[in-house]
Amino acid sequence: MNTGPETRNSTAATSAPTSANSAVATPATAIVNIASLVTNDPSLSDGSPLGLIQNAAVVIEGDRIVWVGESSKAPTTDNRVDAGGRAVIPGFVDSHSHLVFAGDRTAEFNARMSGRPYEAGGIRTTVAATRAASDEALSANVARYLREALAQGTTTFETKSGYGLTVEDEARALRIAAEHTDEVTYLGAHIVPPDHADDPAAYVELVTGPMLDACAPYARWVDVFCEKGAFDGDQARAILTAGRAKGLHPRIHANQLSYGPGVQLAVELDAASADHCTHLTDADVDALASGNTVATLLPGAEFSTRAEWPDARRLLDAGVTVALSTDCNPGSSFTSSVPFCVALAVRDMGMTPDEALWSATAGGAAALRRTDVGRLTPGTRADLTLLNAPSHVHLAYRPGVPLVSEVWRRGVRVVRGAAATPETAGHSPFPHGSR
Repeated sequence: MNTGPETRNSTAATSAPTSANSAVATPATAIVNIASLVTNDPSLSDGSPLGLIQNAAVVIEGDRIVWVGESSKAPTTDNRVDAGGRAVIPGFVDSHSHLVFAGDRTAEFNARMSGRPYEAGGIRTTVAATRAASDEALSANVARYLREALAQGTTTFETKSGYGLTVEDEARALRIAAEHTDEVTYLGAHIVPPDHADDPAAYVELVTGPMLDACAPYARWVDVFCEKGAFDGDQARAILTAGRAKGLHPRIHANQLSYGPGVQLAVELDAASADHCTHLTDADVDALASGNTVATLLPGAEFSTRAEWPDARRLLDAGVTVALSTDCNPGSSFTSSVPFCVALAVRDMGMTPDEALWSATAGGAAALRRTDVGRLTPGTRADLTLLNAPSHVHLAYRPGVPLVSEVWRRGVRVVRGAAATPETAGHSPFPHGSR
């Protein structure tokens, strides 16, 4: 697998813990008796991409990792936690979701799975419900799904707008999203809303003009659904270029339903990720392999729509950096479970268990252009997940089983016990300013 740009910290794995603040020493915590530790740093083990260390320990000081290595060599610390022979992996980095929404599309899913026609409006149904919802209801929904994700090991989460599609509603969605996470994406270009159906060019002008002006202060990213029936290549280029001029970095929904220009446009514009990547030509794969754009695969969408699976094996063999994400949304992938997506990727997309885990952690970090998460090496953020299993392979080996035992985020244990409610219940587990 392509492990992306070099991100290793210069601190050696055998160094002693050092204070994050030289004036006020922070008590360090050692998690010891780890059966298998995934660091995602090849230099810390046998050179494999996962950087596996057996019989390991990790030392946390403040919100950072300060030491990793063999448990028997762990330095003395103020606090000691026994992992009990469990596996420890980096917290999952979920780099693609749509969480600011209201309403329910159960009937649509039921009809699709039952082979019955259904014409209730799809995305437009969610748009109507979202516009009608209060700020409080939308924020509570976001917090609910983030707690759900946290309990399943996700410690970094991106989410988008796209269910407002007016200046006011898109800005509102992003303001609410920004209260819960720093990884916020402006997706005014999700679909052309019904009130602009006869003049899509006018909607593109709105998305690149007044809507962008209102939304840019709340977002880090700009996205567009480049697909037949949504936005074509020229429209997508205009939207992403306008967003970039406002300081937002591009990402793109590309080649999900058909072959199209999205992937190559993403590479041309140095988008952080091209998401879906189901229908790819050889030229698309070559472009991804030669650029810095991550191919983010979203198996929950194929599972929920019975669509063709993306060919992860083809991408990995070409040297493309691949991420796995949930695409959590109310219509086509209503799951917040990265472990579920890992199992799907191994079973149906040609990935090995090692590749799927890397893609759900370090790959997701690469899709967000982050070097501080997705790895457990000295200097990175202390975001880690303990599994009720001796190896990360159990994520695919035991699909559907709640294997997450504990979750630590920024050096704090925020989930305790298999299938437990996060200790942040009642509050957003991904507060603003959490990077």
